[in-house]
Amino acid sequence: MAKIAQAFVCRECGEDYRQWQGQCRNCNAWNSLDRARITPAAHGQTGSTRLLAETSRPQQLHAINLATAERIKTFAEECNRVLGGGLVPGSAVLLGGAPGTGKSTLLLQILCHLAESMPVLYASGEESAQQLALRANRLGCGASNLPILIETNVEVIIANAEEAKPKVLVVDSIQMMAHEQVSGAPGSVSQVRECAMQLIAYARASGCALLLIGHVTKEGALAGPRVLEHAVDCSITMETSSDLRLRTLRAQKNRFGTVNEIGLFAMLDKGLREVKNPSSIFLSESQVKHPGTLVTVLWEGTRPILIEIQTLVDRNQLSSAPRRVVLGMDYNRLLLLLAVMHKHARINCFDQDVFASLVGGMRVSETSVDLALMLAIASSLKGKVTDRRLVAFAEVGLTGELRPVPYGQERLHEARKHGFTRALVARGNMPKKPIAGLEVTGVATIYAALAEVNLLVD
Repeated sequence: MAKIAQAFVCRECGEDYRQWQGQCRNCNAWNSLDRARITPAAHGQTGSTRLLAETSRPQQLHAINLATAERIKTFAEECNRVLGGGLVPGSAVLLGGAPGTGKSTLLLQILCHLAESMPVLYASGEESAQQLALRANRLGCGASNLPILIETNVEVIIANAEEAKPKVLVVDSIQMMAHEQVSGAPGSVSQVRECAMQLIAYARASGCALLLIGHVTKEGALAGPRVLEHAVDCSITMETSSDLRLRTLRAQKNRFGTVNEIGLFAMLDKGLREVKNPSSIFLSESQVKHPGTLVTVLWEGTRPILIEIQTLVDRNQLSSAPRRVVLGMDYNRLLLLLAVMHKHARINCFDQDVFASLVGGMRVSETSVDLALMLAIASSLKGKVTDRRLVAFAEVGLTGELRPVPYGQERLHEARKHGFTRALVARGNMPKKPIAGLEVTGVATIYAALAEVNLLVD
């Protein structure tokens, strides 16, 4: 009988320790070590060791055949964009998100679409076969020739996969899987790590594209050890908007494409439907322009997206310090821009409550929204409406200068495509050739930008 080894594993980073200790030396997390009991393999040359000795040989980089790396296209171009062009054979993709965001729905739609042209397998440890069939009927793909496996034993799943030889394997979810030789309940650090490694090793060896569904904690982080995120090739999160209809697919790690790429879906009664024109969602449908609103152009991954910024500036009626509330943007960035406005444009908000938000529940981290945010704040403070066909984007420095942002030409063409006739940008983003139907004005400072749209406070 093999001797059972005992170890302590950090649930945050997956680091192993022989003895328990209060703090993990690798990630500095406190009280994060859990007991793990693992049965090691027998001494001597194991089957994997023999396989390594027989087949593992160095290869010349130029001699590697890339024909087998052709991507597998899903049913939605938005999903293909986030993946970097589609699923790569032999890769492992981790899809995380809060309960009810549509992770299982998305992967079920993908497999139902792919089942018509290639062998696939859907392994579920959370739902019964009847529940999956009911969901497939609701999505309109109940007649699909999709094999379903209801199992939580990872060894049984791999054995079925080796027999069926699927091109795409979905495991829902990794926190429900268990390995017989690893102690602990499903979802524990040792079980999640071992099950994920077994499945990823199978995908690498067989050339099967592996899709894992992962749960998230109440803080929004992926549940389980961080080593799981390091082991996969692509880590994607699915987020929901405040109106519960829009779903955002965001790539946080991608070895085969760009990161921070997003895909937009609408949750309907027939499942997820891709949004091919995202700018139409984030622009206000009202024909009446109000003070404190302005449109800017973001750059998300590989495409521009128009979005409306809304602000509200109101006199503080309390004796406490004025409030600063921001949704979808960096709070500290708002404080910085308010200080720049006071120093270089003589606009004071020290006795005003300032609220700022992005339409549609969007989140942005780039600095191209600086100019539009400052103009919207000045518009709300003065109570004056800006031009309804005006779009603005630029980064604002601490000295009040406007700095150009990347992909300025593409942003301007996207604004013109949606009917905007005026654009206020930094001088460095002025187009070399005029854009038909779009009047582009380049300014050097925030003071000049406020003067251009007549928003300097008297």
